[in-house]
Amino acid sequence: MADALRKPIHFIASSLKDLRDMPPDVRGAFGRQLLDAQYGDTPAVAKSLKGFGDASVVELIEDEGSSTYRAVYTVRFAEAVYVLHVFQKKSTKGIAAPKADVDLVKRRLKAAEGHYQQHYRRVGHPKEDGHA
Repeated sequence: MADALRKPIHFIASSLKDLRDMPPDVRGAFGRQLLDAQYGDTPAVAKSLKGFGDASVVELIEDEGSSTYRAVYTVRFAEAVYVLHVFQKKSTKGIAAPKADVDLVKRRLKAAEGHYQQHYRRVGHPKEDGHA
C-alpha cells in the first residue's frame, strides 16, 4: 500500500516505553499488527476489548513462554491510530483484562480524544467528533 494511506500512530502516556520493554518477539509481533491497523486492516489476532460499547477499542494478545502480553489501541478516530496501553498480564485468573488495566485504558482513551480534537478535528467533518 502507498504511504499516503498509512494513518499516523500516537502512543499515549507510557505505552511506547512499555512496548519497547517487551521481549523482542512480542515487540515485533505487536509492531507488525499495529502497522496493519495504520493501513486500516484488522490484525487476525485482534479482539474488541469488552467494556467500551463498540469495536473501536481493540486488544492484541501475544503469548511468549508462560507469559501473556497485551497491546490495546483504538481505531475510533478517522485519521489516526492511538495505542492506549501495552502490558504484561500478571493475573492467572481468566482471559479478561484486569479491571485496573481497563480503567487505565478508559483514562487514556479520554487523553487520546483530547489529542485528536486538538490535532485533527476540522470544522465541517461530523464523523471526526471522536466517535467515528
